[in-house]
Amino acid sequence: MTANKMTANKTYMKFDIRHEIHTTKGAFFIERDGTRAAEMTYSRAGDTLIIIDHTEVSEQLKGTGTGKALVKAAVEMAREKGIKIMPLCPFANAMFRKMPEWGDVLQ
Repeated sequence: MTANKMTANKTYMKFDIRHEIHTTKGAFFIERDGTRAAEMTYSRAGDTLIIIDHTEVSEQLKGTGTGKALVKAAVEMAREKGIKIMPLCPFANAMFRKMPEWGDVLQ
């Protein structure tokens, strides 16, 4: 872990999504019973771009909209910070294709 770690919480839909930031990496995640039940990770590519590289949802949360909520959290962050997202993760990429209203942050 890097010394400049930050964690923040936001609620999207019915999920309490946490945001953890390290120097060049970050994650949006949901904890259940003390473990990460869902997570979407990204890498920073400079000051104006993040690259979503992985999304994983536990069996317990599959089919509940959790993955979409994680990607939406990244979209909201990108809008707030005025940055773009490159969705290399196949799930995140599919979500961007299904949600054209997120196109303003798509690289």
